[in-house]
Amino acid sequence: MSKKNDPRTVAANKGIAADTAFGAVTPPIYLSTTYSFEGFERARAHDYSRTSNPTRSLLADTLAELEGGEAAVVVSSGMAAVDLVFSGLRSADLLIAPHDCYGGTHRLLSARRDLGHFDVKFVDQGDPKQLDEAFAASPAMVLIETPSNPLMRVVDIRSITGRARKAGAKVAVDNTFLSPALQRPLLLGAHYVIHSTTKYLNGHSDVVGGAVICADKSDAERLGAWANVVGVTGSAFDSYMTLRGIRTLFPRVAQQQETALAIARYLEDCPAVARVHYPGLPSHAGHAIAKAQQSGFGAMLSFELSGGLKAVRRFVESVRLFTLAESLGGIESLVAHPPTMTHAGMDPAARRAAGITDGLLRLSIGLEAPHDLIDDLAHALKAAGPATLARKVAR
Repeated sequence: MSKKNDPRTVAANKGIAADTAFGAVTPPIYLSTTYSFEGFERARAHDYSRTSNPTRSLLADTLAELEGGEAAVVVSSGMAAVDLVFSGLRSADLLIAPHDCYGGTHRLLSARRDLGHFDVKFVDQGDPKQLDEAFAASPAMVLIETPSNPLMRVVDIRSITGRARKAGAKVAVDNTFLSPALQRPLLLGAHYVIHSTTKYLNGHSDVVGGAVICADKSDAERLGAWANVVGVTGSAFDSYMTLRGIRTLFPRVAQQQETALAIARYLEDCPAVARVHYPGLPSHAGHAIAKAQQSGFGAMLSFELSGGLKAVRRFVESVRLFTLAESLGGIESLVAHPPTMTHAGMDPAARRAAGITDGLLRLSIGLEAPHDLIDDLAHALKAAGPATLARKVAR
C-alpha cells in the first residue's frame, strides 16, 4: 500500500506537474463544455461538462483526499451541497438538525419540511435530553454543524455519530468553519462532510461553490448522479479557482486563527462586550471537546455588545478595516450582524431559541496585522458606547 501524504502536501501538490500534453506545472483548466467520443458508443472519460469535467474531477479528488474520504461531489454552492446530501430522504424520514445552524440551512430545511419532502426536528445537540428524545424518534439522518454559525457552539462528533450508527442513521457534518486543515469529521465516524467551498477552501471571496465528501464511494456515485440530473454541478472555472485557493489553505488558516485568538482574548476583557464566543478560550463551554476533535480553533468568533442594537449600529458604522458583509473565510476581515444578515431568514422565535440576540456580531478574521485589527475594534467599541474602555495593543 502506498504511503498517504500529509494533508498539507495534498493541498499544495495535488495535480502539480501531471499534465501529459505540454508538461504544465500548474494543472490546466478545461473549459470545454463537450468532449469528443473515440467512436460510436465509445465515450471517453468525460463527455459533457455538467456530467463530468477534468478540472472539477481534480478538485473533487483533492477534497476527498484532504478529508480522508473515498470520493467527493463538487457543486455550485454551499447550499446546493447541503440540499444534495438530503436528496435521498423521503417524506416519512426524519432529519435531526442543530437548532442554531446557519440561517440559510435553517431556511432550506424548513422549506423542505413544509413541502412535505421530509420531516425536520431542530434540537440543541449539546443537550443530552434533547438528543435522547430525538434519537428515540428513529431519525434517518443527523446534520451536525460544529462550531455552529454564529454562536460557535461545539458538539462531540464522535459521540453523536456513534449513536446515529447504532440507530441506523447517516451523519452529515458541515465543516465549512474549520476546513480539513483543522477538523476531519469522516475520521470521527461521519458519513458525509459538507463544505461551502466559497469560504476557507477558496479563501479569496471570489468564487461561490460547494462540495460533499463521502466516506463511501457508492454514496458519492449516487449523489453525483443526482447532481447531474438536477444540474447543480460546479463549473470548471470555479473549480480551478477553488483548487488554486486550496494551495495556501494551511498557512492561511494558521495565521488567521492565531490572530483570532488574540482578538478573542482582547474582547473578553472589554467592558462593552457582554460575551465572547470562541472555542479557543478556556472559558468557552465547548473548549475541551474542540481541543479533542479539532487540530485548531479556527478564525471565526462572535461576541455580544452590552448596548444591544444601538451599540451594534454605532460599532459597524465605525469600523475601518473590518468590512460589513456576509460570507467568511477570505483573506480580508469581515463583520456581520446575524439577526439582520446571515440569519434574517429565521423567524424571531427561532433566533431567540438559538440564542441569537440583537447585540450579536460575528467576525471572520483575515490576514491583516493583528494589532491593526485590534486597534480597529478598539476604535469601534469606543464609538459603540461610553462603557467601552478601548485599549491600544502593544506593538
